[in-house]
Amino acid sequence: MQVTLRDIGKRFHNKWVFRALEMDFDAGKHHAITGKNGSGKSTLLMICAGYLSPSKGNIQWYMKGKNLAPELIYPRVSLASPYLELVEEFTLEESIRFHRKFKAFLPEFQVRTLVELSGLKDSQHKPLRHFSSGMKQRVKLLLAIMSDTPLVLLDEPCANLDSEAIAWYQHLKKDYGQGRSFIICSNHNPQEYPEVNKVFSIP
Repeated sequence: MQVTLRDIGKRFHNKWVFRALEMDFDAGKHHAITGKNGSGKSTLLMICAGYLSPSKGNIQWYMKGKNLAPELIYPRVSLASPYLELVEEFTLEESIRFHRKFKAFLPEFQVRTLVELSGLKDSQHKPLRHFSSGMKQRVKLLLAIMSDTPLVLLDEPCANLDSEAIAWYQHLKKDYGQGRSFIICSNHNPQEYPEVNKVFSIP
C-alpha cells in the first residue's frame, strides 16, 4: 500500500503542529518518521491511518496503483501505539478473538499459534489489567503486525519493552513484514526502526 503526503499541515486551534510536509511511503517498503517529543509524529501517523484529517494539504492512499477513498482505508490498516487502550477485562486469548472480529490475521495463524507467538502463553488466561506495561505493549504489537493488512503503523513500538521484548518485536517485524508497508514513528531510537528503506524527519 502506498501513501503520499503533499503540503500536509495540521493545526489545533491557532497552533500549527507541523506544516508543509512532503512524504512518499512506497508500497511494500518500511519507513520511519523521527522527531523529538511534541513534533507531531503521533498526529501525522493518525493522519496516515485516516483517523484525522489534515488542516492543509492532501493525502492519498493507493493499492496496486489504484486510488483508495478514505472510507476504504480502515480494513487495510493496523495500528499500535502506547496511547491506544486495550480492553483490560479481556484475557490475552479473548483479546485475540475479539480483534479477529474486526481484522483478519495473516493466513494460517489461529488463536493458539498467536498466543504462542506472543511469548505470553503462561499468562494467556489472565485479564490484561494484571499485565505489566511491557506485556500490554507486546499484545498491541502482536495484534497490529499479525493483522492481515498491507499497511502497518507503529508509534514508538519499543515503549515499555525490555531488551528481550525488543528483540522479539524486531524478529516479528522482520519475519512477517515482508512485502507490506510499515510506517514507524520514533523519538530517534534506532531499535524501533531496524532495516527500514527510508527515514523522514520532522523538525
